[in-house]
Amino acid sequence: MNFNQMRPLGDILKDKNIVLKGADAATHGGFTQVPNFLLKSKHLNAGDKMTFAMLLSYAWQNDFCFPGQTKLAVDLGLHETNVRKHLKSLQASGLLTIVRRGQGKTNIYELNFKLMKSDRAKTLGLDRAKRPALDRVKTLDTP
Repeated sequence: MNFNQMRPLGDILKDKNIVLKGADAATHGGFTQVPNFLLKSKHLNAGDKMTFAMLLSYAWQNDFCFPGQTKLAVDLGLHETNVRKHLKSLQASGLLTIVRRGQGKTNIYELNFKLMKSDRAKTLGLDRAKRPALDRVKTLDTP
């Protein structure tokens, strides 16, 4: 698998298939894989992580999705105000880019798995001693 090229998540997963044995009503609707760095981040709260996971479930075949905030709120079991708070937090951490499409249209949410240098130490929860090691990791802002 080549990690130097940006590919839709659906294409990446075709390289590594998962076989579900004993699928039942709970697994029939599908499932979502969430990156471990996100699950273990000390700078995102549980709501931020669940919001990212829900967006990831919508964007399964693409690198973006465009659910309305009402749909997000219903699916997450939250009030729309809380959804907006979590979206802003993900955007501030560099994990989410929000593209506004105009009045009455849903936003496009781009999920960022490669963070900008300025965002990655904060999001990954690394202390200052470990930050120089990040210079060896390719990100969106490095060629």
